[in-house]
Formats: sequence, C-alpha cells, structure tokens
Amino acid sequence: MRSVFAAMALALVASLPALATAEPTYHAVPAELVKPRDGLGNVLAKLEAGETVRVAYLGGSITAANGWRVKTTAWLKQKYPDATIEEIHAAIGGTGSDLGVFRLERDALRYKPDLLFVEFAVNDGGASPDRIWKAMEGIVRQTWAANPKTDICFVYTFRVNYEEPLRQGECPQAASAMELLADHYGIPSVNFAKKIVELESDGKLVFQSDEPTEGKTHFSTDGVHPLDAGHEIYTEVLGDAIEQMASNARPVDHQVKLTTPFVQDHWQAAKMVPITSEMLSGDWKALAEDDTLQRRFGNRMGQIYEATEPGSKLTFRFRGSSAKLYDLLGPDGGQVIISVDGKPREKLVPRFDSYCTYHRIATLSVAGDVDPEATHEVTIEIHPDQPDRQPVAFRLKNPEVELKTPKYQGTNVRASQILVLGDIVP
Repeated sequence: MRSVFAAMALALVASLPALATAEPTYHAVPAELVKPRDGLGNVLAKLEAGETVRVAYLGGSITAANGWRVKTTAWLKQKYPDATIEEIHAAIGGTGSDLGVFRLERDALRYKPDLLFVEFAVNDGGASPDRIWKAMEGIVRQTWAANPKTDICFVYTFRVNYEEPLRQGECPQAASAMELLADHYGIPSVNFAKKIVELESDGKLVFQSDEPTEGKTHFSTDGVHPLDAGHEIYTEVLGDAIEQMASNARPVDHQVKLTTPFVQDHWQAAKMVPITSEMLSGDWKALAEDDTLQRRFGNRMGQIYEATEPGSKLTFRFRGSSAKLYDLLGPDGGQVIISVDGKPREKLVPRFDSYCTYHRIATLSVAGDVDPEATHEVTIEIHPDQPDRQPVAFRLKNPEVELKTPKYQGTNVRASQILVLGDIVP
C-alpha cells in the first residue's frame, strides 16, 4: 500500500511544473556565436527535399533594410537550388517586440512561414527583461499555436555600447533576456553582434565612421545600421550557423513545449483588431486606396481612418489587461483626450513629436493595468488645439517660417487597428 501512495505522490509532483513554474530571474548570459539548441530540423528537411519554404523576418529597421534579410534569402536559394524560397518581409523600423507580438499574425503568420527569424535585440535595448520576456514569449507561443512545425531562430544584431559586455564575454541585457527564453523553449540563436566585436578587437573593423578606414571593414555611419559590408558579415555568420545546424538536424514538433510557460503573464493573447465604422463618430473617413498615406502604410496597417475635426471620437470596449491604438504620428498630428471607463486622463496626448518632419507608424497606449476580467470602455477624442510644434524646430532650416506652413498645421488623427491583450467586446 505504501508503494502505491508513493507512486501517486511522485506522479503529482511530476505534474506540478506544467501547472505552475517559478518566475525566472534575470542574469547576464555568456555570449556564443551560435547556440543550436533544438535546431532548424523542420525547415531544413523541407529545404533538402526541394519543397516550397516560406521564411519570415520579424524585426526593426536593421531587418527592414535591403541587407541581411535579402542576402539571407539569396543565400538560401543558392544553397538549396531545388527548393522554392519565398520571403516574408515583416520588419518595421523603430519598433520592438512589444509591437511585434501584436502584429505577428497580420505581418507574418497568415502567410504560413516555415521559418521565423526574430530580430529585436537592438530595439529592445531599453526594455526591462520582464517586458522582453512577455512580448518575446508571446511571439513564440503564437507561432507554435498556429503551426508547431514552424522553426524559430533569434538573431542578435549590434549597436555601439553593446561592445563592452561582449568584450567581457557576455550578451547585452536584451540578448541575455532573450537567451534565457530561448533556453527554455530550445530556440536556436545566432549572435551577429559577437562577430562584429571580435572583428573590431582584431583591428579588422570600425564600428562607426563617416569615412572608410583603409584596410578595415566600415561597419556603419551611425553605430547601429550596417552598411552593405556589415550586412554581408551578418549573412555569412547566419549561413555558417545554418550549415552547422544542418549537420545534426532532426525534425521537432514544438507543440509539447507550450505545456510549461516561461513567464505566467506572457502576451500570447496579444492581437490586432481592425477599427470599424461603428466605433467612430464625428468626421472620420476611410482613406482611399490612392491616398498617399494609405498607399505608404496600408500594407502594414490595413485600412486607415482619418479625422481632422475636434470632437471626433473613437470608442470601443474590451475585456483584458491593456489596449493600444495602432496609429500614425506626423507633422500635422493633433492631440487627444483619452478616457477609460468614463475617467479622462489628466494630460492630453499629442500625435506629434520631435521626429515629425514626416509620418510614421506608432502606438498609443490608451488603457493599461486594468482589471483583466472586467469590460472596459475607451474613448479617444480629438482636442481643439494642435500640439506645440516647437519640439521639431531644431530639425528645420528655417523653423519660424516652416512651422507656419500647411504641413505643420492641423489636429489630424489617423489610426487603423486596436492592439489588445484580451478581446474586443461588441
């Protein structure tokens, strides 16, 4: 009888990790050029068999550039000439994993990738490990919930100031946080930044310079965005890593890995929900297909709605822990009054900042740290006064004149989607 109870006790203990896990503790991780972990066995099998393979690249401006992304696709086509390689461009400059997790389905997963590269180590450089874990784990879990045979690979790019920890043999904070998550899920990683620092230490590369240095690789002019030679190094490192993983490749069903989360409050539930006409009041209009902003941003944002008149409102209800607006900042941007459950925020929120000599994609946090089990109502209303344009003045040749031109006038708000951790309630 005692042995029966002992067996039952052991079975209960064995089941506990799947139900609850201790929250992880951050620590710096040793930097390695390649960590194969569970490898890329699924996609390599399809490549070797000459099948159609879709490769998605999720990241920021370093990936959005026609650099390592384009070069890696070309390398795969050359390495596996019998396979058909289709590239999924899912990168947006100036964005991190906190947006990537919300746009993952729209920009990557709906195209059914066989391989997903994730590049956010630079743009997540200022984020806490906890925030990185929530968003990056959401990306991992959404991907494998959609298709447990999709392989994922984390890549870590370089920026100036990352060299010090790397010279000490450690990953910078963002990459260390991602490595801890990658260990949990068996995700392979490739550390481009480590190679860049090694080359600089050997006297073969200059991190940042306006002019080439004779006999040395000119990596960048700004310390972040590689020139072509820098992208070539990234591609060579990644190609070597893929060949290394190919030598011991085995297909893996990633479904079983979803049993035990890394952090309990991960963002797998993150989603992007289109704005509908029922949510709008005032002078909102759907931009036409031939509108300049719709043509420029519609591929990423979907249908963009625009309002120019004060008092125009966007109202929606959601159940969950947070909600954001996927919108545009621009030189003619207005400012908004945000109310949650009838309580207006104390300060107005401008849709304009010191970079707004042009329009760009942004997110507006409208509700956070709310009761995730309750239904919340959010209202975003255009304020009558346009925001102060002086923050952008230092970028202009003649600010006194330019800030009075039509380009910098208006109370315009443009948005397309609601980013919600939870669900929109009709």
